[in-house]
Amino acid sequence: MRVSTASLAAVALGLATQAAAIDPIVIKGSKFFNEKTGEQFFFKGVAYQPRTGVTDANPDPLADTVGCKRDVAVFKDLGINSIRVYEVDYNKDHDECMKMLEDAGIYVMLDIPSPDYAINREDPEWNTQLMGAWQAKVDAFSKYPNVIAWIAGNEVANDKDTTPSAAFVKAAIRDMRAYLKSKDLKTPVGYADNDDMDIRMNLINYFDCDDESSRAEFYAINTYRWCGDQATFESSGYSDITKNMTDYAIPSLLTEYGCNKVRPRTFHEVASIFGSDMTGTLSGGLMYEYTEEDNDYGIVSVSYGSSKVKETDDYSYFKKAMASADPSGVKMSSYKPSSKESVCPAVGSNWEVKPGSLPPTPSNSTCECMMKSLSCVSKLKSMPTKPDDLKSFGKNVGNVFGTACADIDCGDVSTDAEKGQYGKYSFCNAIQRVSWVMNAWYVEQRGVDGSCDFDGFAEVVEPELSNDSTCSDQESTNKGGNSSSDKEKDGEDGGSGSKTSGASSSRMGSVVSAGAVFALAAASLF
Repeated sequence: MRVSTASLAAVALGLATQAAAIDPIVIKGSKFFNEKTGEQFFFKGVAYQPRTGVTDANPDPLADTVGCKRDVAVFKDLGINSIRVYEVDYNKDHDECMKMLEDAGIYVMLDIPSPDYAINREDPEWNTQLMGAWQAKVDAFSKYPNVIAWIAGNEVANDKDTTPSAAFVKAAIRDMRAYLKSKDLKTPVGYADNDDMDIRMNLINYFDCDDESSRAEFYAINTYRWCGDQATFESSGYSDITKNMTDYAIPSLLTEYGCNKVRPRTFHEVASIFGSDMTGTLSGGLMYEYTEEDNDYGIVSVSYGSSKVKETDDYSYFKKAMASADPSGVKMSSYKPSSKESVCPAVGSNWEVKPGSLPPTPSNSTCECMMKSLSCVSKLKSMPTKPDDLKSFGKNVGNVFGTACADIDCGDVSTDAEKGQYGKYSFCNAIQRVSWVMNAWYVEQRGVDGSCDFDGFAEVVEPELSNDSTCSDQESTNKGGNSSSDKEKDGEDGGSGSKTSGASSSRMGSVVSAGAVFALAAASLF
């Protein structure tokens, strides 16, 4: 059948109109702007992760079409323009929910990490498995025009002892920004901190210093300082937050707010967030949280898959606060950024990250190349999945590192953020790294009988390559994740994030990343 040029043009126009249902948001200097209207954009939103009634091992509110239809109507009633979603399953269908949100003018901020694939604050890594899973999530959601931003880490470094993890988050930001750029995507990648008094300024400066390609493109703050009706802009410490972000070179916003020490919450802080106190510096905020869960922060009670909604006592107060929130910004055309990038913090008692050095970009091909050069390798070719087998594997790995690395240099497979040292194979998986160590020991022992045994854990093989001299030249070939939202699990314990992972919301409980599972099993690799 012959199709006329006019028909094709009509189809193209229809597709363009459909695609333009929501305006793109862009960054200029330290502010967000609506690219079409030139108006400054402020986030007026909620944290959105309904958990009551979830039976699926991989909870995903954006795949619950009944829940989406129910909640989009509430979002309209509240007058919000954005939501932050912490956990999704990138293998599920999100078309219907994302379209409902788009049609309602709701932008979606997504956390890239998932509970099983997050940078572990206690034993941080940025490895091939993590990057592959993160890329798969980006691939699944980048087709939606209302995805406004990505968060690469949520409260990962949450005290002075966990600051080394910041280097790995920054490396992840670098690589995810590069990945998005390779796909011709401009969605920004940022970081959310926990407003810790001891390390907050170091974090703020660190994520906006050094090479531009590794900096966060926006900085987010989770804060619960403003508690009760008697608090003020000054007494709550919100004035300090604003002061800290003044003259910051990239946009900043609140990605969690809403202290619940006094209920019902009246949200008096909204007047400052969206008024003259803060709009000159911050780009709005997202209230924690939409649904009432065990932690008592919700404005509605809902159940997964149900269309019923019950408002809590907080609801009317939040709705009233949103109705009065009418931030006044600047026009993009007249705005002239004047801020300069930050100076990296120096290593000290509250900061254990050397500036100017980051973990390398993970590359499956580099790790595979390295394995082809080894003569002594692990008998296991894939990670065990049963708990007892994983425990045994971890014990073997711990013994190998403990024995071999006491006598040989294991720098190629280890990291030290305080010294700025990151091994060229430190991003490889556990089997590949322990194989490197066993082979290094085998070579050190000149291949004598029994030196490639390790209590039956290793075996001698014929290497395909004479050495690994070309392996570091391999380009990254990571593509896609491992499976289903990477088996995301919701946590149990409340508080300000798990000590084993920085993936969860600060009020959503503890989760354990793939790296943490290995670390727990192995007791400690390094």
